[in-house]
Amino acid sequence: MSETASVSSEQRRVLALMAHPDDAEFLCVGTLIRLARAGWQVHIATVACGDCGTTTDTLWGIAAKRFEEARQSAALLGATYHCLDECDGFVVYDKPSLRKCVDLFRRVAPRLVFLHTPIDYMMDHVMSSQLGRAASFIFGAPNASEFPLLPGSQVPHLYYCDPLEAIDPFGRPVEPSTYVDISAVVEEKARMLACHASQREWLRAYHGNDEYIDSMRRHAEMRGRQVGVASAEAFVQHRGHAYPGNDLLAELFGAATTGRS
Repeated sequence: MSETASVSSEQRRVLALMAHPDDAEFLCVGTLIRLARAGWQVHIATVACGDCGTTTDTLWGIAAKRFEEARQSAALLGATYHCLDECDGFVVYDKPSLRKCVDLFRRVAPRLVFLHTPIDYMMDHVMSSQLGRAASFIFGAPNASEFPLLPGSQVPHLYYCDPLEAIDPFGRPVEPSTYVDISAVVEEKARMLACHASQREWLRAYHGNDEYIDSMRRHAEMRGRQVGVASAEAFVQHRGHAYPGNDLLAELFGAATTGRS
């Protein structure tokens, strides 16, 4: 029996654990849209609340605003949004943060997980990736959490999202293992990203980017050209010990996904 066939309908749960609100919309929400249309229950979570994503608002004001933006974006997909309420710029791999992540995984019991790339331009992304990787491995152990063990709680398929500009911190290009064609859903991806309206001013002031939706489109088009489609999202699959080695995304989407081993 293939891994795809072994994931029963009630166990088709996917979790995208990112550092900040809007990260999922940039990096993997096109694939989440396709999964939702294929019958998967979608969860989008952030480790941090987005409290530093402003040059004008208060900490509490911007955090509340960004929570609502993330919730509205997830609602467009019929997804559930979770926030672990850590602070921007101060995400660390420690016992309290890992406990939050393990408890989240225990509540969701995902069979498919998306994380930031392990080596990224921002340490919040790196720490969130490490927290998610650790939680994905241990959450199925009965004693790992006080939350009940749900059916299907096991080491999931794990994929790392493309970094911005598709390069690592040393400027080296990232070679994906998997591409997902998002040509048919890129407009919906753009609508979800547009929910994060508070970030336009922040990105313009701090990152010099006043075209965050256009930059998302260009990245998707660049990855799409590499596999002969209009727009794509790219991933690197984690295939370490105990993790499933088959490319579940390729199995789910067939010819729409091109894998490179």
